[in-house]
Amino acid sequence: MHIIRDYLEQQGINYQYLDGSTSVAERKKRVDAFQAGSGDVFLISLKAGGTGLNLTAADYVIHTDPWWNPAVSDRAHRIGQQRPVTIYRLVAKDTIEEKIVELHHHKRDLADSLLEGTEMSGKISTEALLQLISEG
Repeated sequence: MHIIRDYLEQQGINYQYLDGSTSVAERKKRVDAFQAGSGDVFLISLKAGGTGLNLTAADYVIHTDPWWNPAVSDRAHRIGQQRPVTIYRLVAKDTIEEKIVELHHHKRDLADSLLEGTEMSGKISTEALLQLISEG
């Protein structure tokens, strides 16, 4: 997050910032400021953001870490939001994060196939399963 924050500062872009070290009082102050229009960007760390923020002033949500729970993004447009919200998930190529996202997709597909009653679960080879385990 510090890379993005440094870039925003170099470009003169007004932003709000929360991480795990932000006090409760300061957290409320920054959320209220963003909701009131102070800040074009709100940088929120995984630790700080996973505790129930409701940012109805957000038009875009950009995830730079695949560990984010999709429900966190939903809070930007769920309660009280009047405008559409666009969510982007950025993942660098050839990184462990890319492998994590691939694993999530595979697990989702497998779960969907099991719930639909299809036989995809029987189609996964032992080699493919071992590869998933060794890479994950």
